[in-house]
Amino acid sequence: MRRLFLGLLFATAFAAPLSAATVDALQIHSASAGSGPAIVFVHGWTCDSSSWEQQIPAFSKKYQVITLDLPGHGKSDPPAGGKFSMDVFARAVEAVRAEAKADRIILAGHSMGSPVVYRYAQLYPTHTAALILVDGPLFRAEDAKGFIGQTLPKVTGKDGLKGREAMIRGMFSSSTPPALQDRILKMMLRAPEATARGAMSSMADPEVWNNHVLKVPTLAIFAGTYTGSFLDTTKTYLPDLQFLNMPGTGHFLMLEKPAEFNQYLMTFIDRQKS
Repeated sequence: MRRLFLGLLFATAFAAPLSAATVDALQIHSASAGSGPAIVFVHGWTCDSSSWEQQIPAFSKKYQVITLDLPGHGKSDPPAGGKFSMDVFARAVEAVRAEAKADRIILAGHSMGSPVVYRYAQLYPTHTAALILVDGPLFRAEDAKGFIGQTLPKVTGKDGLKGREAMIRGMFSSSTPPALQDRILKMMLRAPEATARGAMSSMADPEVWNNHVLKVPTLAIFAGTYTGSFLDTTKTYLPDLQFLNMPGTGHFLMLEKPAEFNQYLMTFIDRQKS
């Protein structure tokens, strides 16, 4: 609990709000800390930028660290008419990048944030220096459609909140601290159902998975609970890929073992400068 409190304290102290970036007239909440080459951290499904509180103080010592709430998440406006998509998420990231006056950026995406940063790299290759996928594999179009078809009815509708809670609890491991579990549950269940439905549905867009092979340096760092499914698919999209596994972690590995996680990322990111 003390570590979580200190992380939140440091994140608040070091991260300063950017001027509000906009996409499709939506206000996108973001913050920046530090200076130097830019790293943009993108959160996952029904999460928000506080997912990265343990990374801000560590990386802002030598890099510009940018965090944001994706449309419909946290403090950012939802898309008009509930029109969520990977494209609107990627364009929100681009709006924040432009607002920060960064050029080539390293993008780290957790969970759903992984297809977001992958889509960003497709749309904005000249601004993409490297990608980091955090417990977020990439899918084939038919697999994404199947996953969404099976999962969406369970997390929306009359019993949707209970379904979402069950799904979130399944993201934890036996080593995930109870206080952290409670905090993550509150964060993710705070998102409205429109966000839960729209954001999840956006991952089924076949255009995202339409054989876009990108030759960009990529680190895939996964939780100890990851079984290895979809790793081969991820490599077909991103052949310049380094894979790491962190034993003893659940889905939120960056909050569960931040020091170890940060060291892995720092080694990879530092290498991109050489």
